[in-house]
Amino acid sequence: MNQTIEIAQDEEPVKVILVTADTGEFDAEISVKELEELARTARAVTVGVVIQKRPAPDSATYIGSGRLRELVSEIEATGAELLIFDCELTANQTRNIEEITDVRVIDRTTLILDIFAARAVSKEGRIQVELAQQKYRLAHLAGKGIALSRLGGGIGTRGPGESKLETDRRHIRTRIENLEKALKEIRSRRELIRSRRKKDGVLTAAVVGYTNAGKSTLLNALTDAGVLAEDKLFATLDTTSRAVLLPDGRSVLLTDTVGLIRRLPHNLVEAFKSTLEEAANADIIINVIDVSDENAKSQAIVTDELLKELGCDGIPRVNVLNKCDKLPGAENIPEDGTTVKISAKKGEGLERLLEAVSENLPSRAVRGRFLIPYDKSGLLNAIRIDGTIFSEEYTPEGTYIDALVDCKIYGGKDGAEQYRREQPL
Repeated sequence: MNQTIEIAQDEEPVKVILVTADTGEFDAEISVKELEELARTARAVTVGVVIQKRPAPDSATYIGSGRLRELVSEIEATGAELLIFDCELTANQTRNIEEITDVRVIDRTTLILDIFAARAVSKEGRIQVELAQQKYRLAHLAGKGIALSRLGGGIGTRGPGESKLETDRRHIRTRIENLEKALKEIRSRRELIRSRRKKDGVLTAAVVGYTNAGKSTLLNALTDAGVLAEDKLFATLDTTSRAVLLPDGRSVLLTDTVGLIRRLPHNLVEAFKSTLEEAANADIIINVIDVSDENAKSQAIVTDELLKELGCDGIPRVNVLNKCDKLPGAENIPEDGTTVKISAKKGEGLERLLEAVSENLPSRAVRGRFLIPYDKSGLLNAIRIDGTIFSEEYTPEGTYIDALVDCKIYGGKDGAEQYRREQPL
């Protein structure tokens, strides 16, 4: 991996200067403010910010060698130990910047990967993070100088005439293949779990939203899940699922997902697809928005774009305006059937939220007791295949079952509804 800023908890925070080029491609001030939050999450303290207006990033040094030389005096005056660039630097740019400034340099992607590596707990989370790290490392091997191009003589580790750079690439590609294989197996198991849940009629809700919007706090408030909830970006990376009872008597499985962020590195989107796919496979999406954040609107747009990328269009959604207790005038914000105001931290508005989930959550199956005539064996077989039979008893009139029946089978032509013998359990 590239240089990171891992810091032991008992060490002094690293002093950093944040650097970006304002080319008009995105709002540089909002982005660098977010970068400062990311640095704080990694236990770094920002001692300076440099925003350089340019028509385009400099191919050699990103902000230009002249501006970098000016930056040297700021580094000396502040005691900065690290420069964090709000972009993805090339290997050549990193080397050139370090040669001019004589301090360590990392980019936005490295910083996010470092935070993810420190916070991933589950086996799947650790594999996903390392996979993203290795892909990033492979893309940044080229151009690291003559040292990586020397022929090596490691016994049993290199092909004939293979350079150090080629060897490193081969090892990284092998590691990526192994990680992808392991992740594929985990995804297969996750898909089996999803299939089983669907067969059993388990309704699922994905809790999504921008990082630090309050998703984990909401999950804790609704289910006592005990998920780590901190006022930091990416406080939790691993998914947690807990069941909650809705006002209409149905139970829904809530799943917390990794927080989203603008300009999320592509490798991280790819690596965390299996986690984020919880949203694409959910029956309903609970979209948590921190309305107290001055950038709430742009954050909501980022969330919408990423959900579209994951194929979540068409899935019912409830928008949850969280942290209303921190927003003056929040009482004037209108609510409707798909928009609810809450304070997850104070437990306010949760009943209305559950009502909104109930109202928007589609029914997939109906549980009840049915007496299926013996000449309707095809219907009974369909219930066995697409539903779940909890018990059955053979009677003179037919097979008496307690079953969870798919809505299509329940209400279709000659469906199970006409053979129902009592109210839902």
